[in-house]
Amino acid sequence: MNAGLTDNYFELFELPVSFRLDLEDLAGRYRTLQRSSHPDRFAAAGDRDRRLAVQQAARINEAYQALRDPRRRARYLLELHGVALDDERDTTQDPDFLMEQMELREQLAELGSRPDPLAAIGELLGLIETRKRALLEGMEALFESAGPEALGEAKTRVHRLRFFERLHEEAAQREEELLDAL
Repeated sequence: MNAGLTDNYFELFELPVSFRLDLEDLAGRYRTLQRSSHPDRFAAAGDRDRRLAVQQAARINEAYQALRDPRRRARYLLELHGVALDDERDTTQDPDFLMEQMELREQLAELGSRPDPLAAIGELLGLIETRKRALLEGMEALFESAGPEALGEAKTRVHRLRFFERLHEEAAQREEELLDAL
């Protein structure tokens, strides 16, 4: 396998540029690259070779983390297509999605007042997972089309996925707090 530092993530793992990936295959390719470029293999080498090995291992880790996560993979594909993402400036103007965000945050905030807060948080976590799956569904087709409208829709979905991932983290943390209080 080629593990050059200048390769894009897909080239690094010798994979086609696609949203759809076989995660087991990706993990196998990752382990192979890690073994061949691990800095410990270069312990007796010169400073330059050791430094390059560390950089290469870091690049392999970075690429693997990005490709194995669907939202990060979609974000990376958008970047490859020249679509810039700015999490601080790119906010949704869709009133329906803004309303949904407010309602979900309210549900999370009101968990303590529910008769069975653990069941309520379970329902909320299930709803979040359903929404994330719905956003990921069809993502492959958007990247295959790669037209401006399709890429715009993919960008919107990536931002929405980020919201749902954050909400999931907050809900999971709240669930832990509830369990600790038992």
